[in-house]
Amino acid sequence: MGMQAIVETLFDAFYLVGVVVLGIIMILKCQGIKQYRFFGIMAVVLGVGDSFHLVPRAYALCTTGLENYTVALGIGKFITSITMTIFYILLYYIWRIRYQIKGKGQITVWVYVLAALRIVLCLFPQNGWLKADASLLWGIYRNIPFTIMGLLIIVLFYKSAKEAQDEMFRHMWLTIVLSFGFYLPVVLLADRIPMIGMLMIPKTCAYVWTVLIGYRAMKKETAG
Repeated sequence: MGMQAIVETLFDAFYLVGVVVLGIIMILKCQGIKQYRFFGIMAVVLGVGDSFHLVPRAYALCTTGLENYTVALGIGKFITSITMTIFYILLYYIWRIRYQIKGKGQITVWVYVLAALRIVLCLFPQNGWLKADASLLWGIYRNIPFTIMGLLIIVLFYKSAKEAQDEMFRHMWLTIVLSFGFYLPVVLLADRIPMIGMLMIPKTCAYVWTVLIGYRAMKKETAG
């Protein structure tokens, strides 16, 4: 078993258990505060969705290698693609609730259009989820609406946190920038350069930071 297998497997185990437990704690201890219940659900969606991809990946790395688990990894990637889209829809609603956004229906329409487009593109057989040589072009296609959705949420959180002088959420936009910064090279290059897959570790750390921002804000708000 190589170093990559050991590091990734340990990291994934801590991450998956940690983020789901954190999500459950937030759901149970949010004291009926809607944005933190959403945060908890979002963390559970993140952990459960990622497990479909990370558990087969860890198993493959620890046994006979990634090339022998193409189907399991492909199904996992597909499920994770859908759950990550749901993650960003929930994050959008957290923005609306936290900053008491009324109206602005056109933004909601855009979020749903981009999410639907992303999911529809993921369903096309041309993605070749179950093949070893999955289409790079379709990897780019399905990530265009996803990236635009991410950029939209980055701008919303950046502007609102600045205007509201929201100290607790001042870095929320940055966590999303980092997660995309580490994720996109994996989409574009991981099949050709397998070590690029290791960028999923800092990407995951960025998502943990997203969840921790919500958890710390909840603890502060419910302590008083």
